[in-house]
Amino acid sequence: MRIDIFFTPDAIDELQLRDKNVVIVDVLRASTTIVTALANGAKEIIPVSSVESAVKISGNLFGDVILLGGERNGKLIEGFNLSNSPQEYTEEVVKNKSIIFSTTNGSQAMVKSRYAKNLVIGCFINVSKVVEFIREINSDFSIICAGKQGSFCIEDAVCAGMIIQKLSEANADDLSLSDAALASLTLHKNYEKNILNMIKKSEHGQYLSEIGFGDDLKICAGIDTCAVLPILSGNVIRLRKEIEKKEASPNEKAGS
Repeated sequence: MRIDIFFTPDAIDELQLRDKNVVIVDVLRASTTIVTALANGAKEIIPVSSVESAVKISGNLFGDVILLGGERNGKLIEGFNLSNSPQEYTEEVVKNKSIIFSTTNGSQAMVKSRYAKNLVIGCFINVSKVVEFIREINSDFSIICAGKQGSFCIEDAVCAGMIIQKLSEANADDLSLSDAALASLTLHKNYEKNILNMIKKSEHGQYLSEIGFGDDLKICAGIDTCAVLPILSGNVIRLRKEIEKKEASPNEKAGS
């Protein structure tokens, strides 16, 4: 199994990812927020690359089951229901809702990777679920770090390194690592004893604290606090178990 890592989505063309296995990592905060929202009962997340696309899609949908979520430069977008803070995506707010989601970095990476064979959303809070899925498919994959506006983010790289570390604990001899993957593994080994401190000292972590989202950092640093796996299916992100249930239902009807 070969593992490659891209430290920003800018380094790749979307056609490079066609039929590939991809993990999107945006620790601060899109991945963490998506995992949290789906764990709290959101029906689906619809990632879009622009505010204009979000507004247009919401205008074509009806009812009170649609929410607009996301941020620009870390802050709530005017006219949106929710920002990109995982604290806002409580069960009371998001249960059974479809969320159209646009962020500065994370949703851009997701849209760019939409032609992947398998695309899963990962972060610290669901890292073991990501590793479990990778072990199951047992095939080459790429981790795409969302970064920040085209720049390297240490928290995404450390999370990618944690994924590799957990994979290597079971089958180290079967892994082939790119130089970027080796670098991420080294970073993880350096910071693994205090993930929260690393996030607090990161450039993006400091920025979020400055604009009033310091409490989000502890949530984003939690390890395996949400045992769910978001997967892109078509143009929407749903929980793996919900996708598998939907795929199984026609067969059940055929066999009944």
